[in-house]
Amino acid sequence: MPAAGLRARLEAAWYGGAPVPAWASALEHLYAALLRVRRALYAAGIRRSTRVDVPVVVVGNLTVGGTGKTPLVATLGTELRQRGWSPGIALRGYGGSQRSAGLLPADADPARRGDEAVLLARATGLPVATGRARVDAARLLAGHGCDLVLCDDGLQHWALARDIEILVIDGERRFGNGRLLPAGPLREPVERAARVDHVVVNGATAAEGEVTMRIVGQRALALDGSARALALDGLRGRRVHAVAGIGNPERLFAMLERFGIVVARHPLADHHAFDGSELAFADDDLVLVTEKDAVKCACFADARTFVVPVEAELPASFVDRIHADLHALRRSPA
Repeated sequence: MPAAGLRARLEAAWYGGAPVPAWASALEHLYAALLRVRRALYAAGIRRSTRVDVPVVVVGNLTVGGTGKTPLVATLGTELRQRGWSPGIALRGYGGSQRSAGLLPADADPARRGDEAVLLARATGLPVATGRARVDAARLLAGHGCDLVLCDDGLQHWALARDIEILVIDGERRFGNGRLLPAGPLREPVERAARVDHVVVNGATAAEGEVTMRIVGQRALALDGSARALALDGLRGRRVHAVAGIGNPERLFAMLERFGIVVARHPLADHHAFDGSELAFADDDLVLVTEKDAVKCACFADARTFVVPVEAELPASFVDRIHADLHALRRSPA
């Protein structure tokens, strides 16, 4: 079965109530056993978490696919910088070919460093480091003058010790059928959510003790190097091609439709490698892409290709709470 068909079948079981394939149930038991062994190794001290010299905030999820981690990291980094911190962002650099840790240069290539890393560097202006070993990436940022490391993803990367954990949940999908991979979408059991410091819910009303986040966009910017911009609410009734190679493409499509835009959906695999054919359509309709995809496909863009920047809207009280917690860590002995 092609990869796209397999993913669709699994997601129907994870989120749509379809039966879980027998082979997926069998592999779920193996995955759970490996998870228990890994936890036991850390509990016994055979494997250890390494602490760096500055506070570490991990923003992650329990499910596979997109939940809004990257926009949250971008907004949190920007807000904390305005409150006097000097944050840096560490991430694995998924989709990039470079394995060793390194700081991103100004002209970083997403094929080498990963699309999310390049997006975060351009969107925030903060120092960004990637590395298969996130500990090494965090150390580079601390040595670069950062007094705080924000880790995009990595909730399950226990090798890097963290001071604050923020769990991001898709407000519509939540935890799906509540089962572990591949029978369900969970990387860890649901009970893990009770052990994080903060739970942020993207796109739905949060329950008690959770924080509500909205991913919003208001305009589309030309990718051909010009300064043209289009207000999304000015595209009401207009047909566009929406191309999205992200964890949950439906989130982009739904956002555009809320503006009254007629959307021709073109979902791609997360971290898709563009070759230009994805933007080639026989008609003259606008083509809208995500920021994450734009860092890879700008070289193929023509005058009708636009990127839709988004940002995470968070309660100011939540950022203030993180700010206060970090100050408390700074005053506490190591």
